[in-house]
Amino acid sequence: MKLTLIAVASTVFALSLSALAEDMPGMKMDGMEGMQMKQETTQAPVATADGTIKAIDTVKHTATIAHGAVPAVQWPPMTMAFSVTEDQLTGLSIGDRVSFSFRLEGGKATIVSIKK
Repeated sequence: MKLTLIAVASTVFALSLSALAEDMPGMKMDGMEGMQMKQETTQAPVATADGTIKAIDTVKHTATIAHGAVPAVQWPPMTMAFSVTEDQLTGLSIGDRVSFSFRLEGGKATIVSIKK
């Protein structure tokens, strides 16, 4: 019984602390007018690779590329689809050998630049 009461009390205490932390909008900012707030603008790093275009899907805006190992993101050689823009695909076709850089964010690989 004591352990149950202690567990309940600890949980209530922990939840009350998180509720207090959410009350930041009411924080007084007097005297802080000149203080600059730093915003995080961290982007995922860009990795580079070489490969061969295996497929292009203009509807889904993807290029499937068979590429070598990419040590920057600890990938072995594989074939996968990358998100691309229409402009990036200009002049490229299936079978082209390409060098490209990409950014991996949220499990999605997006081409930053690509060239033959």
